[in-house]
Amino acid sequence: MTAHEAQWLERIINKELLEIVFQPIVDASGPCIFGYEALVRGPADSPLHSPLRLFEVATGTGKLVELDLLCRRLAIQRYAELALPGMLFLNVMPLTIIERDFEEGLTLGFIREAGIPAEQVVIELTEHVPIHDYDLMRQAVDHYRDMGFQVALDDLGAGHSSLRHWSELRPDFVKLDRHFISGIDRDSAKREFLGSILGVARSLNCKLIAEGVETAAEHLCLWELDRGLSLLQGFYFARPSATPIERLTMPLPGTADISHNPGRSAGTLCRQVEPVSPEASIPQLAERFRNHPELRCVAVVNDGKPLGVLRRNQFLALFTNPYSHSLYAKTPVMQVADTRMLSAETDMLLETLSQRLTDSHDIEQEDFVIVDSKGDYQGMGNIVDLLREITAIQVRQARHANPLTGLPGNILINETLSDHLAASTGFAAAYVDLDNFKAFNDAYGYARGDHVIISIARLLQSQVESVGGFTGHIGGDDFMLLLPLAHWESVIQQILQHVETMAPGFYEESDRAQGGIHVENRQGNATFFPFFSVSVAVKPVPPSSGFKALDIASELSALKHQAKKVAGNSLFVDRRT
Repeated sequence: MTAHEAQWLERIINKELLEIVFQPIVDASGPCIFGYEALVRGPADSPLHSPLRLFEVATGTGKLVELDLLCRRLAIQRYAELALPGMLFLNVMPLTIIERDFEEGLTLGFIREAGIPAEQVVIELTEHVPIHDYDLMRQAVDHYRDMGFQVALDDLGAGHSSLRHWSELRPDFVKLDRHFISGIDRDSAKREFLGSILGVARSLNCKLIAEGVETAAEHLCLWELDRGLSLLQGFYFARPSATPIERLTMPLPGTADISHNPGRSAGTLCRQVEPVSPEASIPQLAERFRNHPELRCVAVVNDGKPLGVLRRNQFLALFTNPYSHSLYAKTPVMQVADTRMLSAETDMLLETLSQRLTDSHDIEQEDFVIVDSKGDYQGMGNIVDLLREITAIQVRQARHANPLTGLPGNILINETLSDHLAASTGFAAAYVDLDNFKAFNDAYGYARGDHVIISIARLLQSQVESVGGFTGHIGGDDFMLLLPLAHWESVIQQILQHVETMAPGFYEESDRAQGGIHVENRQGNATFFPFFSVSVAVKPVPPSSGFKALDIASELSALKHQAKKVAGNSLFVDRRT
């Protein structure tokens, strides 16, 4: 710390020269913005612009508490001025709580002056010095909670004793340090660790926030990992800003176009493994394998193009007799490389890659080469990583399927709809809704009602899959169909005819004879309901329409109401171009 820096700190505190910025915390289950973390920056033209250096100098000059209180007051004022939605996460030094705020109630005074309810504020405990008096700290945290605040613990895994803090203070939120999130899509150990932390968080009734999400692949991995982790923060969503976003502007899983999702292509599996040239000597590579026991397979590359691979066990088997070194001393690696290698482009879908590996019976399958669209070497992939990703996809699909019918639910419907729109080949979207189903359910009970739903689902599935279409279950008695433009009319007509034929069979003989059922309403008046039927609304979507998935869903909802105005099995088609 220099005298110049100390002078700058004095000036910053006296003239309140801090810049307040906010970074959103995203609730991916929404998706929506859950809240904002308030952060500070020193003046851009000062040596204390970096918050890290700013607080280091404040600690060295004994002004940490004074600076911390100023940051908090300015952050609350700015948050109120911007009228931001959601929770406000305030970074607070434990030292400040113990020395002043606990006794004087300064934070409560700041938010009352700004007109912000305490229930909207989270006190985020940030470590710059260790906590020594846990009894006093627990009293302070309980004091905050009594006033209505919630409490968060920052940077789990990076502080002095953060696990003990968690155990002693029992915070409402815990923010996981960015180290454990960076590259989690490529690191199984980090995924295992995070899975364990999620289990602890659930047992303590604590919400986990993942910090440092910077890539789409990391985001997808976190989203698929567990339902318990939905609060995320990082540059992938938004950088800290003096005027932060109030709505998400980037796609989230479940609304994004999966054809451009890096979590579903071979590129996700790519590991950076330095290749060797065809002229490299065998002893050089042998030494590399011995020095790096984790190295399984190396590609031979010339002018960017992979020519073959050298697998660890097979390669080291060349040195089983004492004369091997002299025998291969001047032999280039290309002479012993396996040219029957498998390769995959970075954008190849994992399902396609899995099928290719399954079909390659006569080729070593443990490792494969990953190339770009021009065939240039990018790295190596491993079948264990592929199986892990495929399993994650299957688990996710099962998680988001409708539990009654097993058909894809809303998230998968949105993904598939986005995928169809991105393909720009044209299709027909159909909304199928049962009429008079509630009356049937009331008269015969939910078990027989479920039987109807399952039967309708199987009918739709068989008809739609016959032309290569998609069937999704929105929920209750509502379904979504995506059909080829050339076949949708014949498929829908078949569905209408089948429902008309099969519906009477679900009713008792006496009800069949009268064509329906009488059901009493809450006032005790009986109303007659005919056999259940289906109303179908169809919107043909031409190629390159420019529509968004939400546009289609909104228009189908309006079209469905038109279809339901017609008694019995009905079809309403949007004929607008």
